[in-house]
This record gives sequence, structure tokens and C-alpha cells, in this order.
Amino acid sequence: MGPQHPSTHGVFRMNVRLDGETIVGLKPVMGYMHRNHEKIGERNTFLMNFPFTDRLDYLTSMGNNFGYALAIEQLMGDEAKPPERAEYIRVIMAELTRVASHMWSVGFLLNDLGAFFTPALYAIEERELILDLFEWASGSRMMCNYFRFGGVAADLPPGWLDRCRAIVEDRLDRKIDELDRYLSGNEILLDRTKGVGVLSAEDAVGYSTGGPVLRASGVAYDVRRAAPYGIYDRFEFAVPTGRAGDLYDRYYIRILEMRESVRILKQAVRKIPEGPVLAGKKSYQIKVPAGEAYGRVENPKGELGFYVVADGSAAAYRYHVRSPSFINLTALERMCLGRTIADVVGILGSLDIVLGEVDR
Repeated sequence: MGPQHPSTHGVFRMNVRLDGETIVGLKPVMGYMHRNHEKIGERNTFLMNFPFTDRLDYLTSMGNNFGYALAIEQLMGDEAKPPERAEYIRVIMAELTRVASHMWSVGFLLNDLGAFFTPALYAIEERELILDLFEWASGSRMMCNYFRFGGVAADLPPGWLDRCRAIVEDRLDRKIDELDRYLSGNEILLDRTKGVGVLSAEDAVGYSTGGPVLRASGVAYDVRRAAPYGIYDRFEFAVPTGRAGDLYDRYYIRILEMRESVRILKQAVRKIPEGPVLAGKKSYQIKVPAGEAYGRVENPKGELGFYVVADGSAAAYRYHVRSPSFINLTALERMCLGRTIADVVGILGSLDIVLGEVDR
């Protein structure tokens, strides 16, 4: 199946062995969109690399920026410590990104299961409102290039926080409730997802999965809690987990995570202080001391990590991305064995991969 099949979410191929319609073997085949991201990252200057991280998981640009910024800020030390206002803006952007990504994921999972486009359009409406906020703050809807070492590129425009508060306080909870009410008890959805694509907690850990895929299997691991970065240790939020590790749990974990993101956003927009948004002055070239660092964030799809080795020059000596979409795919065969070919489409959809991140 693939790489031109509409259910493969991009140029991804599954080499499937069948006994009738039952899966007896499945090999993921990646590489059709390989863009040499990591070698390009060793050619670009450190600052030039920000817009390239936007294009990894192109649905979670702000989160990608966050992980890369953390890695380089470790090397730069106190001179790149973000001001308080910038820390709050980073959290707000990251959690808006999580809601937008999960909305897209839930909508298109239902699309894969046969509810053609109606749930997707309901979910995309909320994502559009969030992208309006991104465009207003950064100038771009998807490839935001908004974070900088030591803060963010520019302060929030006048009126931005008011509109953000209105969406967070008055709208998102109702819309998440609406999706939950329409979808979660639907008998067709339950038939297609309950007991399908089961991944045990042991296997989820063994395959190094992350994000909703890991937590749906009952493992309460979230980088925001396990190794808090930025100012996440100041916020109250829960880490939802599933029990069965099936397709339904992977769907429902995203509903629960959106609720927790809204909870964080409500706290952040109420407490955000005034002040500068960048440490020091704007610079078009930065000096990064020699050393190595690993910056990681809890992106919507799981742990996104950036490993950087600096040698004192203007560009990274080594640059490597740990991409959750790629790593979550390693468990795909285990989830599909014994299921039918129709189930494979839903199971792949529940992983919520983006090929820009798989192939880097």
C-alpha cells in the first residue's frame, strides 16, 4: 500500500503480507520524501536552522522551534535565558499547537475510518482559529519561524491576548465537548476501534514509542512532567493514560490531552507578565560555545529531541533529530498482525504520522 495511497498520509509505503484479508506481516517503507534535513542543519548557521525545523512536522511548527531552541540555549548558558514573558509566550504557543495538531489528528482519523470529511471539517474550524493567532503573532500560519535563542522573535501584537483568551476561555472547551459527544459513543466508531491495533505497555516502552501512542497503552510518561522544560513546572495539568492500548484509546487520549492543554492555556493567559521577550538584543549571528546538548519537548506526537554538537564555529558540527513520527512507526507491524487490511488504515491513522518528520 502506498506510496501513492490516500490512506498513507503522504508518501509512505507499507509492504503488507496477507492471508486472505488478514495481515501476517507488515514492513514500513520510508524514504520517499527524504530531504537531508540533518546534513542541511550542519551547513546552516544556528539561526538559519529555525525555519528548517518548521518543516519537520509541518503541523507543529511552534513545538519544533521550541525543542531546537532548548538544545542551543543549553550550550549558550545564561546569556540565552529567556525573559519571563517569553517563557509564557512559548508555553501558550506550544499548547495551542497541541490543540491544533490533535484536532487535525482526530478529524482525519475519522476520515480514515470512513466518516468522510464531516468530523474533519468540524475539527479544522478550531485549528483555523489557532492558525489565525499564529499568523497574527509570527506572520505565518504554518511555517512560523517564531522562536529565537533566548526568547521569541517579536512580542504579541496589541489585541492578540484578548482574542486568545476569548478562544481559550469561551470556545475550545465547548468544541472539545462537542467532538466527544458526537464521536466517542458512536457505535460504528466503537466497532472499528475497540480492541483494534492493541499495543501493550511493555511493547510501547520496548519500541520507544512516545506521546499519545505510549500513554494510550497505560504508561504515564510525558516530558513536561518527567523532565520539565521552560516553565511547565508552574502549571497544573494531568497526564491522561489509557488502559487497553487500542485504537480507541489512542483516539480518546487526544481528546483528553486537548482538555489539559486548554487547562494550561487558561493559566498561562491569566498569569502572563509584561516585559521583554528576548534576552539581549536582536542578532543575525550568534556565537555558540563548543559542546554537546540534547533538547527535548513533549510535542503533540511524542518526544521530539534535537541532539547538537558544536565546535565553536558558526554552524553545528553534528545535528540529529529524534522524531516521534518515525519512532512510533516501528510498532506498526505489532499492532497490525492478525487484523484485516481495513483495520490497517485506521491503525496507521491512530499513529498520527507526518512524513516531513518521518523522512526528515
